[in-house]
Amino acid sequence: MSKVPSLNHTDIVQALQRDGWSGVRQRGSHIRLQKMIEGEVVRITIPAHRPVKRSTLSHILKQARLEVDQFLRLL
Repeated sequence: MSKVPSLNHTDIVQALQRDGWSGVRQRGSHIRLQKMIEGEVVRITIPAHRPVKRSTLSHILKQARLEVDQFLRLL
């Protein structure tokens, strides 16, 4: 298993959009994305930071139900 990278929010959002996530809204410094997974609408919030902390990205990936290796392939 790979280590969680430290990335800018734009790179994270673009990678998640390649996985089928769509931008719903942005309010202040937070971007909301959503995707239908197994009949359920899953929503995640990405902080618009440069860079996003590795621990924060780890929690985002867990909510998005993605492994680190899967995410790295989307970059």
